[in-house]
Amino acid sequence: MESTESSYVSSPEGPRKHASPPHQSPSLEDSAEKPTYVRFLVSNSAAGSVIGKGGSTITDFQSQSGARIQLSRNHEFFPGTTDRIIMVSGGINEILRAVELILSKLLSELQSEDENDAEPKTKVRLIVPNGSCGGIIGKGGATIRSFIEESQAGIKISPQDNNYYGLNDRLVTLTGTLDEQMRAVDLIVSKLAEDPHYSQSMNSPFSYPAPYNAANYRPNGAAGGKFQNSKEDRSNSLTIGVADDHIGLVVGRGGRNIMDISQVSGARIKISDRGDYISGTTDRKVTITGSQRAIRTAESMIMQKVAYASERVLE
Repeated sequence: MESTESSYVSSPEGPRKHASPPHQSPSLEDSAEKPTYVRFLVSNSAAGSVIGKGGSTITDFQSQSGARIQLSRNHEFFPGTTDRIIMVSGGINEILRAVELILSKLLSELQSEDENDAEPKTKVRLIVPNGSCGGIIGKGGATIRSFIEESQAGIKISPQDNNYYGLNDRLVTLTGTLDEQMRAVDLIVSKLAEDPHYSQSMNSPFSYPAPYNAANYRPNGAAGGKFQNSKEDRSNSLTIGVADDHIGLVVGRGGRNIMDISQVSGARIKISDRGDYISGTTDRKVTITGSQRAIRTAESMIMQKVAYASERVLE
């Protein structure tokens, strides 16, 4: 499936058939055709059902909506998660139509597993650049409050994740029924489309930095970029920082988790001894060695464990 999936990372413009979107925004008729975009997270399995067999579903959704739909590759996750990124671009009404098709598809699969008749409240996590969050929040939180009232969806903006040096995006979680979520997406995307800086990040939707700007923390003091040697795949290595408190979860009982991560990713993983920290922090050094893909997979799996640990602390 990898070949089919990866072709959608830079899929050609979808056919521009204009459908009549159910969530037409009357106030936006002038700006409806200005190209903009929205990005949100989907699990790996959900990504498969959005793509469909041989890419049939994604092609159909592009054709029905007139929007362009792109997906990050199999192991390109949003930092700190194991979720892939979907980017939908086009005019606002085309985007709304495509998002509704995607969310309806995921919801129908969820409902077929759950026999409950009541329409479930689900979560959608949008990715919004930090600099554009102010527009959604508004003065003293006035805008976000009006969006919550108007859409009836729960809208929560995550704090910025400081584990990732240079990560400028935050997650905006929308909770509610499909209709409530779509009203919230409409309000948020319409607001973002007014921000001239928002459209600038349209061209690099899936590139994210590694934790702690790993170039500063080369093993053995070696200089250079994040990946030392692209010719010799085996010699790539990356060092990330993991809080001492969270190391246990990464290692697992009897080393089970770290062996699993190593086996699944194909990377070698070495953790510094207690007391051997990244300078100026109490974070242990976790050095991942292998091919670039193996490193990315292992890093993502480790950060998922760390995120889970942090969530448990917050709860």
